[in-house]
Amino acid sequence: MNDARRKILCIEDDAETAALIAEELFERGFAVSTAHDGQQGLAAILRDTPDLVLCDVSMPVMTGFELLEKITSLAPRFADMPFVFLTALAQREAELKGRRLGADDYVTKPVDFDILTSIVEARLARVARTRPGLPAVQLSDREVETLVWSARGKTSGEIAIILGLSKRTVDFHIDNARQKLGVATRIEAVVKAASAGIIKP
Repeated sequence: MNDARRKILCIEDDAETAALIAEELFERGFAVSTAHDGQQGLAAILRDTPDLVLCDVSMPVMTGFELLEKITSLAPRFADMPFVFLTALAQREAELKGRRLGADDYVTKPVDFDILTSIVEARLARVARTRPGLPAVQLSDREVETLVWSARGKTSGEIAIILGLSKRTVDFHIDNARQKLGVATRIEAVVKAASAGIIKP
């Protein structure tokens, strides 16, 4: 078995459909995890950084469109992560909206797994060709989040409320990020992280 399976996250609110897609793609050599609404999907992307996301458009809590917008605004490190919409909406307007937001492709349900596999393979191959070497500095998701909010002018206390953390924990993450980036102040950390493309204020 291939131990270096590429990671695919399938975000689909119908559990049966999600399980079917996961099973089919696993049999075709991928590691597949699932989430059942946009909020769960966002958490999974931040936690696991999948190689490709398959995402339903119409979902409770957060739609696929809203999720893609959120990811794009939160961290540019996901800019080259292929994002493929999975939808029963075979409507031109919905497809155009998805592409304007940065979706790489559209697959309509019921899913043709041969077509889906060829799209997934093509998107992953394109990323492999174009992905630059990762920056030397690797920040954790929390470090990135705290720097993003710092860049937006929030204090540690305000960031703590936004992220549901203590102020002390926020300061801890910012200090860690500052040390990894090799700078003396929070402002320098924000500037350096933004110029390196690690955060998008």
